[in-house]
Amino acid sequence: MKVLLVVYDNDSYIHWFPQGLAYIAAALRQSGHDVTVYSQDKHHYPDAHLTKYLDKNTFDVVGVGVIAGYYQYRKLLQISQAINKSKHRPFYVIGGHGPSPEPAFFLHKTGADAVVIGEGELTVIELLKAIENGKPLRSVKGIAFSENGRTIVNDRRPLIEDIDTIPFPAYDLFPVDYYRLLRVPYATNSDFVMPVLSGRGCPFKCTFCYRMDEGFRMRSNEAIIEEITLLKRKYDVSFVTFSDELLMSSVERTASLCEDFIKAELNVKWDCNGRLNYAKPELLALMKKAGCVFINYGIEAMDDDVLRKMKKGLTTGLIVRGIEATLDSGISPGFNIIFGNIGDNKTTLDKAVDFLLKYDDGAQMRTIRPVTPYPGSALYYSAIKTGLLEDCEDFYENKHTNSDLLAVNFTTLTDEQFHQCLLDANTSLITNYFKNKLHSVTEQAARLYLEKDSSFRGFRQS
Repeated sequence: MKVLLVVYDNDSYIHWFPQGLAYIAAALRQSGHDVTVYSQDKHHYPDAHLTKYLDKNTFDVVGVGVIAGYYQYRKLLQISQAINKSKHRPFYVIGGHGPSPEPAFFLHKTGADAVVIGEGELTVIELLKAIENGKPLRSVKGIAFSENGRTIVNDRRPLIEDIDTIPFPAYDLFPVDYYRLLRVPYATNSDFVMPVLSGRGCPFKCTFCYRMDEGFRMRSNEAIIEEITLLKRKYDVSFVTFSDELLMSSVERTASLCEDFIKAELNVKWDCNGRLNYAKPELLALMKKAGCVFINYGIEAMDDDVLRKMKKGLTTGLIVRGIEATLDSGISPGFNIIFGNIGDNKTTLDKAVDFLLKYDDGAQMRTIRPVTPYPGSALYYSAIKTGLLEDCEDFYENKHTNSDLLAVNFTTLTDEQFHQCLLDANTSLITNYFKNKLHSVTEQAARLYLEKDSSFRGFRQS
């Protein structure tokens, strides 16, 4: 079958490589389907361009995947309208973390023919086989669809146990020369950057996380190294940003991967998402030796009661020790903190700000965002149960208008007080960031003029 996969434009200068669609593309192609990628992101095509493209080119199936963001939801509605307007409208499939928890709502809003729920590589192959052979959609595990005005949600498909059996992303179908220009902390202007998945899932169960799949499944070290080697050879990639939720799933797993990176002489810089439980000096030294330059940590709060209520599995003592050990190792830490969880107040926010100011190394501008109860998360169902949220439509149409604005208020503050607290906190953090930048640039100027620094390349902001 002829399949069109649509990569939507989120108005970024350089977009993140669409790994989810690239895995789906690889699985479809391996099954004998003819796959085309429509890169709205790179070209910033208006949505009407997609309608015209579908009018001129015939496809059997068109697919779009989105996560559960306010922008992604509204963009999906626009993309859906463009697809539904086309003269030769293909069978329309949507998927991703956005539609998966609430398929009935998304089927109704988009007019799609089917939702792939959760992991899609096997499900989409079976779905296309059913379409091709005229089999009932009820026979396909892991999808939802509409039938006679009713939403039918089939049984979930078991997770792929051995994820090494999934083919590498279909890089050749995508404009990698564009995606590799992505900038991340500690990537130089001459680095080419690409994301790689080291595993799927997470062993932890934070209340704000909308991941539906249980547990954590690792790729083998050999498969990861093989993919990085391919990216180096074919696309000159010199910096790998591990995009899975948690590369540092245990000390043992992380150490094993680093040791094999060193043996393979990969010679790439890399970053990852980490857990402060495992940020021990010995492991961090090994990660540094293996090429790690940045670890993005989900801290979320600097209050033990709030951390306990969100089931974070951390304490403030662990956080401080882990951050100090990371800085001492020469690896830069990323700080992610959210505000508005159950138990949060102005005092807990102030503690978070003090922490960020104390340990800021200037690698990124860090601000604090409100917690958002995305559909699929425990926090979402709690909000519905307590009457703070009516349903999925209330979330997307009324409450979740921007990721930096309050969607649901779990605190005792008024909405106005909540936003004032965030304004005060982020004003301190932003002021500190630019104060440090000013100091850095004036130091650079002093080295230039007073020490005749011949390595100076101009006052540039990238």
